[in-house]
Amino acid sequence: MANPYLLIAAGGTGGHMFPAQALAEAMLNKGWRVRLSTDPRGARYTGGFPHSTEIVEASSATFARGGLAAKAMAGPKIAGGVAGMVFQMVRDKPDVVVGFGGYPSIPALSAATMLKIPRMIHEQNGVLGRVNQLFAARVAQVACGVWPTDLPEGAHGIHTGNPVRSAVLDRAAAGYIPPGDYPMSVLVMGGSQGARILSDVVPGAIAALPEEIRTHIRVAHQARDEDGERVTAFYNEHGIRADVQPFFDDVPRRMSDAQLVISRSGASSVADISVIGRPSILIPFAAAAGDHQTANARGLVQAGGAIMIPEKALDVPALTQQITTVLTNPEAAQKMAHAALSVGAPDATERLTALVEQLAQKETT
Repeated sequence: MANPYLLIAAGGTGGHMFPAQALAEAMLNKGWRVRLSTDPRGARYTGGFPHSTEIVEASSATFARGGLAAKAMAGPKIAGGVAGMVFQMVRDKPDVVVGFGGYPSIPALSAATMLKIPRMIHEQNGVLGRVNQLFAARVAQVACGVWPTDLPEGAHGIHTGNPVRSAVLDRAAAGYIPPGDYPMSVLVMGGSQGARILSDVVPGAIAALPEEIRTHIRVAHQARDEDGERVTAFYNEHGIRADVQPFFDDVPRRMSDAQLVISRSGASSVADISVIGRPSILIPFAAAAGDHQTANARGLVQAGGAIMIPEKALDVPALTQQITTVLTNPEAAQKMAHAALSVGAPDATERLTALVEQLAQKETT
């Protein structure tokens, strides 16, 4: 009997691609064939996928960006992508199709719907993305990374949590060293959108810390390419040891070494923080659709594992005060680390794989 075949469809951001990667790793380990359908942006995030994952690029587009010409071409591009996926699925029928959101997932989910192939979606955020809203009532399950998630009528949701990569699981509940009068690490993560405000505010906030704290700090700061030079220069001018890069490919290691994480509250970031278990200061991206980053942060904040600063309230004095609060109170920081772990879902991948296998089983019985 041929190995069962899973088609994963995911959009072009880390928030979509990282949980897709976790599912791919798990299903390959279970003996499934796995193919990923994405777009050129998403292809940038496929370096961590197992080599046995076949990567295909499907033609797709969004009506939400670009000028009139780009929007006029969106429909034909999507239609071409759907036709291409229908052709692929007729030749090589997946047992299950799983979408992780983003407009590049439209062709595969549309084709699976037309061909009545078992399908489900995973929503990373506390508010459904536009594409997942479109398909939520047309799939067997909506696996929710954050609970509760607001679902449209006719959709069947189940809480799985957000799958994290194996590199994160390897650091799950890693021992936390509370802050003290020794080298302390602060990890700053901005995500692929809206990171500029962190580059504007965080360096100044760290420079404004009391000297007895500042002299012990080592910073790992993710900054956009256009901001990296000035951020690096600022840290150097103020005698702060900092590693500034546009992208860290070793976030799990850096996070497990950190005494404090300062981050946007994207779904993958929140999942990583809660599985590894670190105190955090979260600044939700104000322009996120449906304010979903505030929804993402809520669980960690309510549990006592994170401090949330709305973007409109973020400035140097406010951030300096909160950093000082965490780094001068080792007992409270330790409690925050434990609280973060209490809302983590290290078994999210197992919950998701179980749903995939159940869908495949229904098809064969």
